[in-house]
Amino acid sequence: MTGETPLRADAQRKRVQILAAAEDVFRERGARVSLDEVAKRAGVGIGTLYRRFPTREDLLAATYSARFVAFAETSRTRSPHLDPSDALRCYLEELIQYSNLYRGFAASLGTVLQIGTPGCRATLGEGARLLDIAQKAGAVRPDVIFDDLICVATAISLATEQDSSPRPRIVHLVNVFLNGIGMQPNPNPPSQAPNMA
Repeated sequence: MTGETPLRADAQRKRVQILAAAEDVFRERGARVSLDEVAKRAGVGIGTLYRRFPTREDLLAATYSARFVAFAETSRTRSPHLDPSDALRCYLEELIQYSNLYRGFAASLGTVLQIGTPGCRATLGEGARLLDIAQKAGAVRPDVIFDDLICVATAISLATEQDSSPRPRIVHLVNVFLNGIGMQPNPNPPSQAPNMA
């Protein structure tokens, strides 16, 4: 559910209540918390919640939408002042930090970004744009696709979500990944693994 269809005043009020409650509960308990708890906090029945947000990912996408719009706009404004690889690096680092806002959110990142909220579309569009620019500049291998970036962002988010100060580890892991995708694959790979005996 994207929330773009106009709603009656009472429906809009309930939607706002649900999103405010979800924000609080997800921050307190993490993204995997029971949606019954979100409904209770919002003062609505679970059926009302599911009518507006049929899946957990729909609800997560809606709570993140404004953040993702701001994130994409910041990236787009910043990118002309950076070289293509640095622009992509900043995008990935910040996407991972956003993914750690709710504990457990990272596991749903790829699915959430496909929901179609304005924030999800902006985030996908910006990432694809930066990847294309980096590939045209020769900074990233041509066989890398945007889904690869999401897989790596998810893995790094999962690896760092329990850290009390995750930023240095995120920066290190993003650099390891980007250094890897900047290298050309070996045109003559070994035909078999070396004998370790």
